[in-house]
Amino acid sequence: MSKMEHSDFLIEELEPKLLSTQFKVSTNWHVITGAPSSGKTTLIKLIKYKGFKISAEPARQYIEMELAKGLTIPEVQKDLVELNKAIAAFHLGIERQLPPNETIFLDRGLPDCLAYHRLHGMNPNELLGDCFHFRYRSVFILERLPFQQDGVRYEDDECAEFHQFWLLKDYRAMGYNPIFVPILSPEERLKFILDKLSKYKLI
Repeated sequence: MSKMEHSDFLIEELEPKLLSTQFKVSTNWHVITGAPSSGKTTLIKLIKYKGFKISAEPARQYIEMELAKGLTIPEVQKDLVELNKAIAAFHLGIERQLPPNETIFLDRGLPDCLAYHRLHGMNPNELLGDCFHFRYRSVFILERLPFQQDGVRYEDDECAEFHQFWLLKDYRAMGYNPIFVPILSPEERLKFILDKLSKYKLI
């Protein structure tokens, strides 16, 4: 797979008309998100260890399913446009299987896919309508850590910075008030999140 060309990034705002869409289902789900290499997976594992219900990252689940079929990472990532379309559809499918009234911590929300659409030259508005199916209870964005490759990521540091910028912009545009989680130890990050949820009576 050739390295992603940064000139392919699509700077596409979300359409105001689509942003007036009403959410269909309110949930008790809390989104934990952030750019690649922000410590998100480590934090989600800790949340699960502490006894909370979590939903693992759909993109990673999808890629691992493809690898289990015998494909290689280069084969899975051969067509990044089609891969990200498939991941978005898979992500929505997972959310539709979750009980809305249960307290669940999600490793990324569907609106995360909007930034990935831009990364690959796709119009995020094509997916925006689906992002209004579920209304999340809260959204936490982790401050970035130094970027590291993990064998699955195809992004680089510039991609991660682009993604972080649009995560905040998109969630705010959809009416959320994302809370930034500072760089702390995983235990301290979890305490920070639980304190915020308690303070605002969200859990």
